[in-house]
Order: sequence, then C-alpha cells, then structure tokens
Amino acid sequence: MTTPHLILVPGLMCDAASWAPMLPALQGHAHCTVVDHGQADDLVGMAQQILDAAPCAFHLAGHSMGGRVALEVMRLAPERVQALALLGTGYRPKEAGAAGEKEIQTRQALLDLAQRDGVRAMAQAWVQNMVAPARLSDAPLLEAVVQMFERQSADIFGRQIRALLARPDASAVLQQVRVPTLVMAGAWDSWASTLQHQAMAELIPARPAVQVVPGSGHMMMMEKPEAVASNFIRWLGGV
Repeated sequence: MTTPHLILVPGLMCDAASWAPMLPALQGHAHCTVVDHGQADDLVGMAQQILDAAPCAFHLAGHSMGGRVALEVMRLAPERVQALALLGTGYRPKEAGAAGEKEIQTRQALLDLAQRDGVRAMAQAWVQNMVAPARLSDAPLLEAVVQMFERQSADIFGRQIRALLARPDASAVLQQVRVPTLVMAGAWDSWASTLQHQAMAELIPARPAVQVVPGSGHMMMMEKPEAVASNFIRWLGGV
C-alpha cells in the first residue's frame, strides 16, 4: 500500500511548529508536508498556493484558519483530495450585525496591540485563550506558542485577519464532501466549540463522529499531540 502524502495547513499566525509534536507518531503512516501561507491575504489564494505545489492526489488536514483553507481547496479541486481532516475550525462566514462588528473589533484590538507593542506582546495576551485552562501554568508550552506567533510579522497578522474576515460560507462544500473525513475539537477550545464541529459533521453526508480531545484547548496538536496523532492514524488507516 502506498504511503499517502499528507498536507498539513496551519492556522492564523501558526507555522510548522504547530504540527511538529505529533509528526514523529505519523512516521510510516504518511509523508507529511506543512504549508506556509506566505504573503497571502485571502483564503482562496492560500488554497490555490497549496494546489499549485501539491501532488496530483493527497490527503489534507487543516487547523483553525487552515481548516477554512482546506475547505477552499475542496471547493476548488475536490477530485484531488483523497481524505480530509478538520481541526479546531469553522465553516460559517462572518456574522452580520452586532456579532460581526464584535469580531472585527476583537481582531482589530489584537492587531493594534501587535503593531503598537510588538507581536510578542500580542501573543502573550492571546495565548491565554488558546490553550486549556489547566495548561496556563505550563510555561514551556506557552512559550512555544508565543515564539511561533512571534516568527510572523504584524503585517502577516493583518493579512491573515483580512482573509478570515472575508471568509465565505463553506456549508455547500461540506455537503459535497465524499472522502473519509476526520472532524476534531479540543474539549476546552473557546475559539471553535465542540458544538460548532458537530454542526460541520452533520453537513457532511457521511456524518463522521466528532473526535473530542480531552484536556485540550485550541492548540490541540501542541497540547495533546499523542491523542491527535492517534486519531490521525485511525483516519489514515481507514482511507
């Protein structure tokens, strides 16, 4: 059996470090490539970059913003994706009215902080809501997340925020998914709830069960890499 090529798509301000803790467990199960969004400022552009560099057929996994990018890959070229994993992500567009304005203001406040005091200062504030409450005393974990964000610039942060605020509704994409799909949520994720993942799973024709990672917040691959990798191995083995 051919070892699949697995493309891993990181989230907002994330890079290969977000996936790194779980990669050793995937050796022998998949050839893994982590993408870099570069200077892209829209989700479709990020998706097209992936397709331009990817082999003809591949497995695809996206975390957070990367999950939305993965859905845009599915919209553009579903015939090339052999299996799909969606982690800590969503599918709905920015809400209208007060809820949408609140999202804009919340994201702008973080961008303002990054521009005024530096990305590290922003990351130190932001990370408090990115991991499970029980991990807030885990200094090495928090520093790893902060350093990952710090490797990106405030300009990149602004570009990726623009991409997220302009995100399309991916409901129709989910309804057309015909490949084995893994949907995974952190039990303590305050950015992308378990209920949100359940709504996504119910749109997919196969209705995959949502895999909830106990003791994890939004950064599940860094918080609980063994649990995430275990779900990935079962997903890869079932394709």
